[in-house]
Amino acid sequence: MKPLTTSIYTFETLRSGGFLYVDKTEAIHRLLQPASAQYFLSRPRRFGKSLLISTLKAIFQDRRDLFQGLALDALAYDWTKHPVLHLDMGSRASGCVAELEENLMLAVGAAAEDQGIEITTKRSYQAFEELIRRVAQSGNRTVILIDEYDKPLLGHLGKKSAEPIRQLLKQFYAVIKATEPHQRFVLITGVSKFSKVSIFSDLNNLTDLTMLRSTATLLGYTQEELEANFPDYIDRLAAREGMDRDSILARLAEWYNGYRFEETAPTVYNPVSVMKCFQEEKFKNYWFETGTPTFLVELLKQREVDLTTLEEDQVSEESFSTYEVDRLEPLPLLVQTGYLTIGDVIARGEERFYRLVFPNREIQASFTRWLAEAYADVPLNRVDGALNRIVDALEARDPDAALRTMRVFFSTVPNRITIQHEHYYQSIVYVVFRLVGLMVNAEVSTNIGYVDAVVETDTLVYVLEFKLHDTPEAAIKQIREKRYFERYLDRGKDILLVGAAFDVETRNIERWLVETP
Repeated sequence: MKPLTTSIYTFETLRSGGFLYVDKTEAIHRLLQPASAQYFLSRPRRFGKSLLISTLKAIFQDRRDLFQGLALDALAYDWTKHPVLHLDMGSRASGCVAELEENLMLAVGAAAEDQGIEITTKRSYQAFEELIRRVAQSGNRTVILIDEYDKPLLGHLGKKSAEPIRQLLKQFYAVIKATEPHQRFVLITGVSKFSKVSIFSDLNNLTDLTMLRSTATLLGYTQEELEANFPDYIDRLAAREGMDRDSILARLAEWYNGYRFEETAPTVYNPVSVMKCFQEEKFKNYWFETGTPTFLVELLKQREVDLTTLEEDQVSEESFSTYEVDRLEPLPLLVQTGYLTIGDVIARGEERFYRLVFPNREIQASFTRWLAEAYADVPLNRVDGALNRIVDALEARDPDAALRTMRVFFSTVPNRITIQHEHYYQSIVYVVFRLVGLMVNAEVSTNIGYVDAVVETDTLVYVLEFKLHDTPEAAIKQIREKRYFERYLDRGKDILLVGAAFDVETRNIERWLVETP
């Protein structure tokens, strides 16, 4: 069993250290075929973008020794050494334009030092252009690799500071277009996929790989790759969990598979999460450890996005290519950051729409926990405790205790949110029962606008209806009149109808009734 690592992103270190490497070089080889190629690729964090950049760097530095035994070594390729300008923008996050200008100069200066060149110009974009042109004087065309191109901007999204940061980056990246004749290969990677007008000026020579079938599995592991590369780890995890091979594979897929970057392409696993699972021999939420961008949950609140329809909403194909820094759209951003992915495609005439879904259990749990903190203002260290008490109460046939505990999630709703903001309260109800569903080994569904929530345990079915401007009696009456409970009558389980109402003054659940059908 070759050792696994989730902290090394340098191809040379990975190979020389004997770590397991899932061979992606056949797919990389296809990118190398044009005599001159300029690419852009967007993928969520922790998907191997930096390792891809490092692998390409080793190829263009003619480090064929590192590729022995890999697909590329046996394929037709002209191993030629090229000057490589590698700019890692992940460490260039800046609080203001002046700081970003300084950081860009440092990045260009480091790349120039690697090439033995001393830069004379003082502006970052001029220095970048000078570097490319002077490297080209050697007679060998340049390779430009830019990792996390958008990192300097992401921390400013939704703020006034975003525009000047965008303008500086646009000016800097425009150099790539101006120096195209001197380039052998360009790859720019990042999390977000802003439109070319927004960031890349007239950089229309970039081929966008983000949603192409040919590169949909370039990063991440397919099911076939998982089983071929990790057989011993799969067996060891199965033994640890007391499960057979098919069952453990199904569980791995439920937790970490499901990302689809083109509608007809196979789904892929998040590489870091699945390897951490093998390392620790434990199914848990590894994505959550790295956090969710604050601007993302704030954007969902500001736009009053209907959380209950996230997995039903349809997004046009064009919305992924017209994304602007100053006009943030929540759904494309949720896809780019990895919280939603392509479920299927619906064609309406000449237009195509994507239906979006959560990729897997890990992502649904991560996203929903952050929403619980954002909407209910409950510290994350209190969320799980409250949820466990709700689940225990529901399983113990004690809906009164469950609702008393649920009041925790509404007790810190900001004063500026009044009872009139139905969307805000519906979002909290949705989030709580989504989280309950991840903890109950049975069906949990929410559908605000029809029945608010259904929780099914091993022995009980709860049908819950919440009222914002009415009484618990009205909630029970609605359940009965619309017969929400009928589909559960043949389950052989007891059914409880729960009607709850919010109080206008306290902005919390104050009264409820529990009845049988």
